[in-house]
Amino acid sequence: MMKEVYITDYNCVTPLGMNVAENWSALLQNQSGIVLHSIIENQEAVYASMMDTEKLETAFSNNFSELNFTRLEKMFLLCLKPLVERHTITHNTAFILSTTKGNISLLKNQSGLPESVFLSALAQKIADFFGFKTKPIVVSNACVSGVMAIGVAKNLIQSGNYNDAFVIAGDEITEFVISGFNSFQAIGPEPCQPYDKNRSGINIGEATAAAYITGDQYTGQPDEAVSQNEKFRFKILGDSAINDANHISGPSRTGDGLYASIKNAMTEAQLNAEEIDFVSAHGTATIYNDEMEAIAFNRMELQNIPLNSMKGFYGHCLGASGLLESIISMESALHNTLLPSKNFKETGVSQPLHIIKEQQPAEIKYILKTASGFGGCNAAIVLEKC
Repeated sequence: MMKEVYITDYNCVTPLGMNVAENWSALLQNQSGIVLHSIIENQEAVYASMMDTEKLETAFSNNFSELNFTRLEKMFLLCLKPLVERHTITHNTAFILSTTKGNISLLKNQSGLPESVFLSALAQKIADFFGFKTKPIVVSNACVSGVMAIGVAKNLIQSGNYNDAFVIAGDEITEFVISGFNSFQAIGPEPCQPYDKNRSGINIGEATAAAYITGDQYTGQPDEAVSQNEKFRFKILGDSAINDANHISGPSRTGDGLYASIKNAMTEAQLNAEEIDFVSAHGTATIYNDEMEAIAFNRMELQNIPLNSMKGFYGHCLGASGLLESIISMESALHNTLLPSKNFKETGVSQPLHIIKEQQPAEIKYILKTASGFGGCNAAIVLEKC
């Protein structure tokens, strides 16, 4: 029998808060981090969810004495520190870093290549700071990276190579990222509206998120700020990642990759569609992504399951989005509360979906989290509140 694997602790640092409790409070008040920011000189401001740099620097200086870190690295350290303090790092502990671009901002005005612009060096720098004893593992597969990292941790623990794992995911907003999405004409001129008929594109966000994952029944005591429960754990019942091989930036119009990912994850979890209590979808508010997701969810007969996208609150946080949104989903389950898909008013996809419009109470035991990204990648995980 395969070893059971649990998420027993987590944290996040976002524009809405420096920990899980602050984020949850902001979400309950329907707050969004998306506002206009001037990111590229001599170009129009764009809607984005961006960390307050002064607040970030203050929090970092209050927690760390060393200053030789990039802005993104500071976000990583702040996010991971509480988990490392609560759980022991051993020779059988994995360290997994999820990101799409890492320290890409270091390339600006540089004639050479700073070492930590390489993802492997970035991961090693964070691992060395906290004293991890195993070689870091980097998951960088576009916007499914955060969800995939959870699956990677699960499978490494089940293989017997590791007893537990710390997963950290993050990306920051840079001129490079904004320019790239602008080249696809994908950035919306207003706060994003996933699945809405008036949606006009994505908003980019930035954040870091971290989780402690273990094959033990229970280790450590979560901080009260993480959960109201004295002890909590979420079993990772199933995971899958499938590439639809459709296009470098466009998903399969029939949702083949996402459909296969969901089907595989739910088959491993031994659950039927009607047993899922809540779907945390990708929901980027682009024409093709939202339509493809609607088709895939209907193919899996999930059209009647309550669903939301968190992009209206956080924007698209790239490599952090999958892990961050998984954390918020688990908080929803712990608090028995479904959060709305912010800015959604009227369906703009061809297939029916049960999109959550208002905050509401609900018993949530089984969660499906999905993600899709450039290069045709798709991923899904199924979580059970224990």
